[in-house]
Amino acid sequence: MLDDLFAGALADAEARRATLPLERVEAAALARPPALDARTALAPAERVKVIAEVKRASPSRGDLSAIADPASLAAAYARGGASAISVLTEGRRFKGTLADLEAVRAAVDVPVLRKDFIAEPYQVLEARAAGADIVLLIVAGLEQARLVELHDLVRQLGMTALIETHSADEVARGLDAGAEVLGVNARDLATFELDRDLFGRLSGLVPEGVTRVAESAVASPADVAHYRRSGADVVLVGEALVTHGDPAAALTSFLEV
Repeated sequence: MLDDLFAGALADAEARRATLPLERVEAAALARPPALDARTALAPAERVKVIAEVKRASPSRGDLSAIADPASLAAAYARGGASAISVLTEGRRFKGTLADLEAVRAAVDVPVLRKDFIAEPYQVLEARAAGADIVLLIVAGLEQARLVELHDLVRQLGMTALIETHSADEVARGLDAGAEVLGVNARDLATFELDRDLFGRLSGLVPEGVTRVAESAVASPADVAHYRRSGADVVLVGEALVTHGDPAAALTSFLEV
């Protein structure tokens, strides 16, 4: 599944490159105002922080929410106290677009994450051109040299990388690449099974000074509390918000943990 997701994302990026060459995307990225300081926005604090996600669908659950107006949803998240907004831009399985990210960027004043299957510099430049402040880099889908290359480019562009891991080896690789914000995803991207305790088993491997993000398996305030007790500085929440009748109220309940 993970290989298919990366292959599809790369094929779609290549199609976009045919109409919008690298040089034009790079110029657009460099013309953007400086990226927001996501490291500070997500830094450890007395209370847990939330990255709230704009997510229409997923391979494991299918359609979640139509989200006709991603900007309005993101604005509600920001008003509700989200420290950052994650926007799925993968189109085949998650039904997202870069236009969603651009709309969200224009609507909020908090950092915005491009959540996609990033594997080449063109996609990183696209992210900055669209207004992203944070870029997801999934260790499981990248050779170490490419991970380092992409992380360096993210930083050169003034953005922050959320380096996602699923094992002790991947945590070590992420740290070797220079991770400043490191996520542990409870969802195995090969099988799509969930292990809510994975974060707790790996969080002790992440040194002080690196922001720890718990991803997936958040359905209730109790799940947020579980992650917080296990050392999470930040939780990333998608399905539980977009499928809730009142996403802002759900976000408030998570932040009150």
